[in-house]
Amino acid sequence: MPSMYFPQYRKARKGVELFDGTVLEHAYRLGVEIPADCGGLGTCGRCVVRIEQGAAVLATKTRLELEHELGPDERLACQARVTSQAENVVVYVKEMGAYSIVTETVETEEVTLDPLVRREGRKVVHDSGEALGRYQGEVYGLAVDVGTTTLAMQIVDMEDGRIIATAARTNPQTSFGNDVISRIAYTMRHEDGLELLQKAVIGRINEELNRLEGQRGVLRKNIFDVTVVGNSTMRGIFFGQDVRSLGVIPFEPVDCAAVECKAGELGLAVNPSAHVYGGALIGGHAGADALADVLASRMHESDGVSMVIDIGTNGEVVIGNKSKMMSASCAAGGAYEGATISCGVGAVDGAISNVWITDGHVTYETIGGKRPVGVCGSGLIDLLAELLRSGRMTKKAKIKDPYCISGDICINQQDIYELITAKAGLRLDQDLLMRYYGVELDEVQRIFLAGGFGNFVNAENAVTIGLLPPAPEKVVRIGNGALAGAREMLISATIRRESEQLARMIEHKKPNELEPDFPYMVAGEMYF
Repeated sequence: MPSMYFPQYRKARKGVELFDGTVLEHAYRLGVEIPADCGGLGTCGRCVVRIEQGAAVLATKTRLELEHELGPDERLACQARVTSQAENVVVYVKEMGAYSIVTETVETEEVTLDPLVRREGRKVVHDSGEALGRYQGEVYGLAVDVGTTTLAMQIVDMEDGRIIATAARTNPQTSFGNDVISRIAYTMRHEDGLELLQKAVIGRINEELNRLEGQRGVLRKNIFDVTVVGNSTMRGIFFGQDVRSLGVIPFEPVDCAAVECKAGELGLAVNPSAHVYGGALIGGHAGADALADVLASRMHESDGVSMVIDIGTNGEVVIGNKSKMMSASCAAGGAYEGATISCGVGAVDGAISNVWITDGHVTYETIGGKRPVGVCGSGLIDLLAELLRSGRMTKKAKIKDPYCISGDICINQQDIYELITAKAGLRLDQDLLMRYYGVELDEVQRIFLAGGFGNFVNAENAVTIGLLPPAPEKVVRIGNGALAGAREMLISATIRRESEQLARMIEHKKPNELEPDFPYMVAGEMYF
């Protein structure tokens, strides 16, 4: 019997048999939450899904769907109704819940305001002498962090450095795959894949800019400069660059140099003459976001050795000081984003974010204080640490039976395997970088945790499960370091130039190529 599948959700991968109902109704039967603010009336337009397979068994687009700007393979889940049972239907959800996205960053007060755009009389000009447009009371800039799962952006007053507005949304590219490898593969399989992925991320940023203009009066036409950071794949897709080389040996971008073009060329809803600058890449999958983390941490200005760790779908580690720096990256996968865990969810409202087991009883907190819907990354780290401390899990990462936190929200042995596999590569990168650099842990002064995940993780629990080195007292959280670094590149031409030099200075290491016994070394990190 043909079924409908939602591959992004582990609990929905077995699918549900097709019946006379909408895609949204099929999702409900599987417990898949698709945003539908209007209650399925077709008016809010948030329940956008992409039909990967089986579009022919759905009714044609309704009038309400035609009123929304949907791609050729996109439908509104509440409107797309099954009319036959001729084949399976495979569905990808564009917005997987309301993420709690970290936009807090370290301050940039010590950065001297030195922008590339400025007011000259009644004109706004670029440092090159190019006139960008008329001065209409404001000269704004836009800093964007294009994450694999989330997007974060800030509008900055380029005349005084003030942050005018901050916004964050999920990256709609998740409907094409949860990690960079799957998105690279999509561009390989589909002739228009790169174009679709680029339009998705540009469109989501434009939506937020339009919302900010409507709510706060921030005029998009007064944004004259844009900086963009992201890992090598995300930055490449944003600028419409071929990313296929990142999916095959030796897994390197075609060009690590910074990139620049005009907003009008990208379809970005700011002043069309605005320059859009993409930060330089370090190498491999260590991209402009890792470079921005380094800027935000100031480790490149220090005599002492520090380490910055950005834990996400793509894990990145940089170690060093002002004299010498090294980096490594690994595909951490979606485990700590909840993608491959039976009880896992992203950092959405209702996600269990903190867990304690005391005297055999489990207690927890959820994001937003809402009814629990699953466990997000920080909660999964807590859960592993508590299972280990309470003796319910052995040091070889074994449990006898699934452990339930609430109702049917349970962790099983396969989940634990996914989690320890994801943490093993990232931890090995940390240890090997210290060895390559020639320092011991006691010589590392600070360990900076960047990104939304790092902002919420309990450092002691992360140490307990071996995700971080055994020095929780050295951990310093810098919030969304990538966004902070992007903002620095935006307001300072000097820092922008320095960042390009820094990217060339950082030596990118590939432990999987350098270590003959690398698979066995990873396996050794899969215990506690």
